[in-house]
Order: sequence, then C-alpha cells, then structure tokens
Amino acid sequence: MTLNPCDTAFIDHLHGLIGPRAFREVAPRYLEEPRGTWSGVAGAVVAPADVTEVSAVMQAANAARVGIVPYGGGTGLVGGQIMPDGPAPLLLSLERMTAVRRVDPAENVAVVEAGVILEDIHRAAEAAHRLFPLSLAAKGSARIGGNLATNAGGVNVLRYGNARDLCLGLEVVLADGRIWNGLTRLRKDNTGYDLRNLMIGSEGTLGVITAAALKLFPIPAGQGTALAVVPSPRAALDLLSLARDHVGEAVSAFELMSGEGLRFLEETLPQIRRPFDPAPDWLVLIDLGLPSGLDPSAAFEAIFEQTFERDLVSDALIAQNTAQAAEFWEVREQIPEANRLIGSVSSHDISLPLSNVPDYISRASEVIADMGPFRINCFGHLGDGNLHFNVFPPKGAPVAEWRGHTKAVKQALHDLVHEMEGSVSAEHGIGRLKTDDLERYAQPVKLEMMRAVKAALDPAGILNPGAVLKGG
Repeated sequence: MTLNPCDTAFIDHLHGLIGPRAFREVAPRYLEEPRGTWSGVAGAVVAPADVTEVSAVMQAANAARVGIVPYGGGTGLVGGQIMPDGPAPLLLSLERMTAVRRVDPAENVAVVEAGVILEDIHRAAEAAHRLFPLSLAAKGSARIGGNLATNAGGVNVLRYGNARDLCLGLEVVLADGRIWNGLTRLRKDNTGYDLRNLMIGSEGTLGVITAAALKLFPIPAGQGTALAVVPSPRAALDLLSLARDHVGEAVSAFELMSGEGLRFLEETLPQIRRPFDPAPDWLVLIDLGLPSGLDPSAAFEAIFEQTFERDLVSDALIAQNTAQAAEFWEVREQIPEANRLIGSVSSHDISLPLSNVPDYISRASEVIADMGPFRINCFGHLGDGNLHFNVFPPKGAPVAEWRGHTKAVKQALHDLVHEMEGSVSAEHGIGRLKTDDLERYAQPVKLEMMRAVKAALDPAGILNPGAVLKGG
C-alpha cells in the first residue's frame, strides 16, 4: 500500500495536535545505527510526552497514510529503527516518556514507561532491594520499549529468560491511535489470546509500546564470578552441565569467548585488562547467584575441582571482590566494541540446540576457512544456545576490500544454521537486515500467519514500513 511522505502540511497538522515542545531536530543520531550499515530518512522527529500524545500522533499518521518509525535508544543492530529509503516517515521517539510509575517489592513488579533507560530500571529496582535481570552491553542507552519490541536477550537469559519472560503487561498504542491498556500485574491471566506476547518481538510493526509491567526478583545473597579456560566449546557445555549439577538454577550467566576476542581487545582497546596472556583458544565467564548461607567461592572451588580432574578446565580465576568481577565482565562487554572498531565482513546473531553448538562452531569455521583467510570471533550466551559468530578480514586488511564477500559468507553460515535446526535471529530481531532471511528460512504458513496479523492490526501499513516482513 502506498504511503505519503511526512511533509510540511502534515507537520503543521501535528503542531496543532501536540504542540512544538514535542518536536526534535532531525539530527544524525536519529538516522544512524551502531554498525553504520544504513543511514535513515525522516520528515520530522517527534517525542510525545505521554500515551495520549502518542495516540494523537498515530491517529493522524494513520489517517494521512504517513509511515511511523518507532525509536527507542537507537541501539538496535538489525536496522529496525532506521528507514533508509521510501517516502520520508515520521520518527516517533519515546525519549520523553521516562517515568518509573511504580516499584512494588512485595509484588516484585515495576511499572515503567517505554522510554526509561535499562540501567535506570536497574537502579530503581536496586533501591527497592530487588533485581531486574535484563542486562545488555548497551544498558546505559537502550530503552525498555525497544528491548521489549525486539525481545532482547542479554547475559542472564539462562536463569531469567528473554525480555518476553520478564514482562507481565503492556500499554500499547495501535496503528489507528487506539490505546490497549494491557498493563496488568497478574502472574496468571488465561483470558484469550496472549496479545502481550504478540507485541513483544514485533519490532514496532504491530503497535507502539508505551509502558510495561516488569518482573523483579530478589537480589541473590551470594554472588560470584569466575573465568575458566576450556579446551573446546564441547568442554564448555560439559562444564555448564556439571555446574548446574552442583548449584542448579543458581548459574545466572555462562558466556563463551574465543581467544580471538581477547586478541581483538589487545588490538583495539589495549587499556582493557586481559585475564590471560597469551589468550587461550576458549574461555568461559560464569556468574553464580546463591541464597543466603551459601558461599559462591566454595561452590566454584567444588566445581573446578571436578572439572580439572576431567580435563574440562585447565586454568581458572575466581573473582575475589566486586571490582575484580567487574573487570572480568568488562572483557566480555567490550568485545562487541572491539568488533566494531575492526569492522566485520559479516556478523551473525544465531541460536542452536545446545548439543549442536560445538559441531556448528567446528563446521562453520571450516566453511569460512574454505572461503578465504578470514578471522572469526565467536562468542555468546552459551547457556541458551545463542552465538555471535562474526567474520572479519585478515589482520591489517581494510574491511572495505572484503565486503564483497558479505552476502556469500552470510548465506553459507545461515544455511548451516537452518540445516542444524537453529535460528538466524536469536536476540537482535529481524529489522530490515534479515527480511530476506525470514523469507528464505521461515515456513510459508508462518509467513502467511504473520502477514494476516499485520494486515489486521495495521491495514494501512504505516507501522515501521519495511521492517520484519518484506514489503510490509
């Protein structure tokens, strides 16, 4: 369906509806994304103050058939917040909707507006002696509305689940401006279709999330962090199994890192303290969160005693304090920045059944070696099967000279993921980057169902045009 541009006449109409305070300069920060893959277009940027203003904007855009691109913190990695071409859309930023409406430690619930920065939710929960476990490298700028719209994962999925699992209810503005108040705090509500989960992960193509009721958790009394050197990804999985045998669901995070990641840090961010030199082939970062009366250091020592005996671990460091734990985590959290500074030929956010992960890493590495002298930085959330398998040019080679291989590299790796019963999008979403992949790998009936939902909720096609569904 043909859309109209966000032109002067439409902008003047919006001024009459929500006033000049809502308008923002169409600055480069709204039209760029972290990897620099695209530059966007926008006729105007508005930042409504509340859900009523969002409703007025949506109603006007729907009537005028003007595209809307919802914008959170701009940290998405698949282009969902960037419209690179077509009739200039209206960019709708949630940056002014930053109220923490309620924190209830007795209910273990926080109700927040969509523009609240993730790290601010962490602070609000901690002030009430509670934990909101969703944590990402971009937590200082990512906004919760975008986290929910993309069903963000992060480092604690193993224990607490994705963003979807941490949300009880939503407030959403539909394409025609109607407000769905589904902001329930109920743990059980079996009254029909799960509309909350339909909106979560829809990347702003079915509605605009304006507020959410989030699950909080007790802060574990005993928290510990360790780094372990392992001979292989298979050994890392065996270590995870053994750790869970010892402490059950107290394993909060289990991150796999390759030695290439440490070498990338040395190359680009030498100020980051690296725990092992020279870098081992593989290492694992583990977080434990134990109840009162249990000592994380003792738990780690018991785990590592067995893993050393079984040759699953060759070296290990147990953080002696929170500062050292933060140093360990800085290594993991700065790997994406090192990747960005080097520049990838092709980056992949994939997931696989756990037992298939080691074979995928081995087979994918062979596939890439046959294609050229590339470097591979493989890391990710091993406990939930989510890998970031990223391919880079040879050391010292300009990435621009190797970008001609991007399409072939991506298809080869994604074909292998599909063959091994995995997903080509684990936690970043489809956005605009992976619309062809969705068409290639999804079952036709799934695509038909998705298009039917889109047509029912956004018949004019104004919501994030071109994202998720090709031509949608």
